[in-house]
Amino acid sequence: MENKNKSSWYQILIISGLFLISGAAIASLQLPKLNQLKLAQRQRTESQLQREVSQEAIELKLLKIIPNFGFDNLIADWVYVKFLIYYGDDPAREQTGYDLTPDYFDIALNKDPRFIPAYFGLSASVSLYLGKPEVSVAMMENGLQLLSPQDPPRSYYIWRYLGIDQLLFLADAKAARESFTKAAEWASEYSDPESENVATLSRSTAEFLAQNPDSKQAQFAAWMLVYQNAVDQQTRDRAIEGIISVGGMVEITENGETIIQHPPND
Repeated sequence: MENKNKSSWYQILIISGLFLISGAAIASLQLPKLNQLKLAQRQRTESQLQREVSQEAIELKLLKIIPNFGFDNLIADWVYVKFLIYYGDDPAREQTGYDLTPDYFDIALNKDPRFIPAYFGLSASVSLYLGKPEVSVAMMENGLQLLSPQDPPRSYYIWRYLGIDQLLFLADAKAARESFTKAAEWASEYSDPESENVATLSRSTAEFLAQNPDSKQAQFAAWMLVYQNAVDQQTRDRAIEGIISVGGMVEITENGETIIQHPPND
């Protein structure tokens, strides 16, 4: 019995050691990038930016193959933080683009398909900036197969993000209507005000699309969701452009407050 316990402890120590070694390897690759970000004022040449992208691609490949030892959620969180650093580096993205974006979500959502914030980042970045909504939609559809209305809590938001991509970027009103209907169904399993509001809005959007596949009201609701969940000003500005394009009114007050009004009825 004692030998068995010792053997178990040895296995735990070996696994922990391997994880720490893997983590140290990734950290050693990540530290130069973090140090560069601290020197944000430094002008980087195009060749330097390309090297950074190549380095980041290597790190992502490493994260795909290293053993996780049950730390999937930790890896998913780490990769999402890396994505935010990559996505938020506007000078670099203006020159090198967003080509690595799907790789972050391929790792994060495979490790933790219940990681709800990642789904909105997927929609905003892959569909809106990389211009590959079909990739974003496929990833969300794969993730939803593993989820239920209660697992994780408020997973109805993922159906709404899916509906946004289908409506605004694929022009697939039928699929979007089905997604917003599912969002309403899943949200209806909750009794709190936030969920009830989501259920009502999702149901209304689905009804608009049933009556008019080109509904400006439905597109307005989708752009509003993009605006409300934006993590950066660039995405908010793009959402405002979309709101105006479907007939919404946007006013900036003297206090800097943004007032948004619905477009006329379809």
